[in-house]
Amino acid sequence: MAKAETVVNESELQSWNLSIRTTLLPKETNHHGTIFGGVILSYIDVAGAIEAKRYCLQMVVTVAMKEVVFVEPVYVGDLISFYTRIVRVGRTSITVEVKVVATREDFHKSRMQVTDAVVTYVAVDKNREAEPILKRPFEADPPAFHPDLVADSAP
Repeated sequence: MAKAETVVNESELQSWNLSIRTTLLPKETNHHGTIFGGVILSYIDVAGAIEAKRYCLQMVVTVAMKEVVFVEPVYVGDLISFYTRIVRVGRTSITVEVKVVATREDFHKSRMQVTDAVVTYVAVDKNREAEPILKRPFEADPPAFHPDLVADSAP
């Protein structure tokens, strides 16, 4: 019996922030010809840290990553998106959920959920000691894309 694919609908991602979007290269494959899981784990960690840094002013370090189960492979040429959202803010820690979605190489097929993870970070000072989170003012978080940054192509 064929395995059912885990399709992701656009509406499911509206409450998430796109932290990273990339394609992966042949050098990142395992002996099965798919992308090595460790590469995906590294991107999950970076994407989660980006989301944590959007919220707090300090440097953050990873302290925990909960179970990660890969439900779809990632192939060379896939467009891989790492969506994030904050699920908990403590006194010194911030927990981020990361959803990994693959769009196959031809880019017109459905998006497939590859995995998701819950990663916890701790805010640290210059000595790498835990310290209370200092919330970043919302105005200090510029959008990744703003229409004013795009040149008008009209003559």
